[in-house]
Amino acid sequence: MTDHTLTATRHTHSRGATVLTVVGELDHHTAPELTRVIRETPFSPDVPVLIDVSELTYCDSTGITVLVGAYHRAHKVDAPLLIVGLSPELRNVFRIVGLDQLFTFQPTVEDAVNALHP
Repeated sequence: MTDHTLTATRHTHSRGATVLTVVGELDHHTAPELTRVIRETPFSPDVPVLIDVSELTYCDSTGITVLVGAYHRAHKVDAPLLIVGLSPELRNVFRIVGLDQLFTFQPTVEDAVNALHP
């Protein structure tokens, strides 16, 4: 039996970006936790939001839907949104379903911050 646990936390990077760190399994059981953190996160053109999924061990279609919802929220207000630390397996899934056309990916939080603030 799978252990359906997920933690989603928010902190501010020293260079101003908001970092949402997602750890564990993102599925229909745990998606409400990430949804809550995203809903409570301010999105604005001046503050990039980085969703760090480097410790995400599983993501189903419900989890992808939550991430797409974050994209739509960011897009509405022209806020930068990057996905950080996507595993090769999840990157392939995102590519297959066309989400590589929506999201910008970076390997690490530092790479993302450096890409946003050269």
